[in-house]
Formats: sequence, structure tokens, C-alpha cells
Amino acid sequence: MKNLLIAMLCFLAAFPVWAQENYKTISKEDSVKIYIGKTTYEVKTYTEKHKADKPKNIIFMIGDGMGVSAVHAGLTANGGQLFLNNFKQLGFITTNSASDYVTDSAAGGTALSSGYKTYNGAIGVDTDTVAQPSVLEKAEAKGLATGLVSSSAITHATPASFIAHQPSRNHYEAIAGDFLKTDIDVFIGGGYKHFTDRKDGRNLTTELEGKGYTVLQDMNKIDQFKSGKLAGLTAPEHNPRVDERGDMLPRATGKAIELLSQSKKGFFLMVEGSQIDWAGHQNNTIYLVEEVLDFDRCIAKALEFASKDRETLVVVTADHETGGLGINNGAYDKKRVNGEFTTGGHTGVMVPVFAFGPGAEHFTGIMDNTDIPKKMMELLGL
Repeated sequence: MKNLLIAMLCFLAAFPVWAQENYKTISKEDSVKIYIGKTTYEVKTYTEKHKADKPKNIIFMIGDGMGVSAVHAGLTANGGQLFLNNFKQLGFITTNSASDYVTDSAAGGTALSSGYKTYNGAIGVDTDTVAQPSVLEKAEAKGLATGLVSSSAITHATPASFIAHQPSRNHYEAIAGDFLKTDIDVFIGGGYKHFTDRKDGRNLTTELEGKGYTVLQDMNKIDQFKSGKLAGLTAPEHNPRVDERGDMLPRATGKAIELLSQSKKGFFLMVEGSQIDWAGHQNNTIYLVEEVLDFDRCIAKALEFASKDRETLVVVTADHETGGLGINNGAYDKKRVNGEFTTGGHTGVMVPVFAFGPGAEHFTGIMDNTDIPKKMMELLGL
């Protein structure tokens, strides 16, 4: 009976729901295979010095779908330099789920958040659909400040896996409801309608305000927010591509760090660059490069803080690779990337891990995705 239930949940999770999954439409136009950049941004070098062997804070950054080729595409497009170049401790993780050689973002996110393998489509539960606490929830229980930032809906698979416990990633309204069961301090991303336009008639934004949150939808107002608990819901569902949303994700990352760092006990923050994955699904090199560069600017925010703070560990990885991207040609001086894809879905290859700050030496070599949260929990004493 258990295996039948899991099979049914996997089957249901494979279907698109609302506009949440519409990014998986593949475009085969030749124009999306080649990226040619016009400008580059300056990459600063940050000093890595520690106050102690273990961190007080952890900033965990997930480039959804970001394999080695995606990183190299961004590196080429920015003339050979990324903020990722600051990381000296490097490794790889295997990404398979409990049900499949090729994971989806729900199972991948759950492995990275809780240390448990689960079936594709599961959010924060194991293969028996039993809820397993995430590193964020354990940090919260210990009194650390906690936060989530995403360029997708905050209810989407990866951010959801850090705060929700549902048998299917498609239960968006239930996932939104799970936010009310925690005391997370800051979350910024799309998904406003899952809190307000609900079948059960609840208005979760009102309930959030009742719990002391300030609920804001405009990034300019979010920028001005100085202290307290913040629910930043920046789009009805997903935020648009970076050419429309601008620097929303780096700004949100900086604001979350600013607010969470007010905690004397320390903090845990997860930041997701969601749409690297979507570009891979669409086999769109231009889209992919733009999203990698945007995510790299978020990494800059984390590095700037960690370098000054000297008590913050920054870990960057991916939940899986998307698209089977190959770079068949390119040019650093022309910022040109010639990309080719092997699939419109995910692949099973290992993905990179980068670490900076106290404890970074624990994130080297070949690891399993479940090792990452276990190491973070140990370093934070959870």
C-alpha cells in the first residue's frame, strides 16, 4: 500500500499545476543557443579570515539546475571572472533521489534541507511521508534567526522544502499554510496568491500580520524595511525573468542578510536562484547565462558580509543539473557562449559545491547531497 501511495504521488507530482510549471516549455529557436554579452561587472576579491573554526551564521545558496557547464557559461559571459572565483574549497555532490536516478527539485531540495532522501515530488517528508525537520527549522528551534529568499514563488519546491512538509510539491496552498506553523523571520519571493486567493477562503497575509509580520509586495518598500519580521511577496506567482525583475534577487538577498544579522545568536539563510533551472528546461542559453550572472551577484552580497563578519559560512551548490548543457564554443573576450542541450529535463550528473568561511574545509571531495545539511547542522551545533 505504501509503494502504491508513493507511486500515485509521484504520478500526480509530474503534472503541471497552474502557471507554476509553465517554465518547462522548450523553445528550439536557434537564437537562444548563443549568448553574446555586451558588458561585464567587476568581480572583487574577498579575504577569507575566521574568528573561530565554526560559524555563527550560515548562508546557503542554491542555484537550481546549476551544473558545472552553467557555472562556466557565466564565467565566460563575464570575461573569465565570477564572484564564485573567491571560493577555494570545492567539491561535488551526487543528486539522485530515493525514487529516481534523476531527481526533481522537491526531492533534491528535501535532501539538501533535511539530510533525507525521498521520492520525486515530496516536500520535507521521507519515503514514508513522515515529516523531517530541515536545517532551517532546527536553527529556528535553537533560537537563531532564519530566512528564505527565492526568485520563484516562495511556495515552490526548493524554498518549500526548507519550511513545509507535504506529500506533493503541487500542494501550494498547503505549503503556504505551513509558513504559519513556523517563526521564520524573513522570507522574500513570489507566491502572493497562494496566501490570499485560496480555496479555503483564508487570507494568510492577515494571519501573518497577526503573528507580527510586516507583509510587503513592493521591492522598494522592502528595501526601506529596517527591523522586525518580514514577509515579502513580490509577485502573484513566480517573479519574471531577470530582464523584467531587475536586481530583485540581489536586493532581497542583501536585505535578508541585513535583517537576520541583527540577531545576536546567529542566523541561517537559504537563497535560491530558481530560474537557472527554468532556462535549462527551455534550452535557452541567453536566459541561463543571465540567471547565472544574477545569482553570482547574490553570492557577492553573501561574500561581502562574510568577509567583514568573519563568523559566516557561505555554501553554494545546486539541487541538480538541468538541460544537459554543453558548451561547444565561446570566447572570453567577446563574452560569447555557444550552448547546446541534450534534454529538456534534469540530468543525473554531479553538481559543484563551493564553500567560504569557517568550516569551509568540510565541503570538499565527492559527497552525497544529504551530507550538506548534516555538515551544516553539525557546524551550527544543531
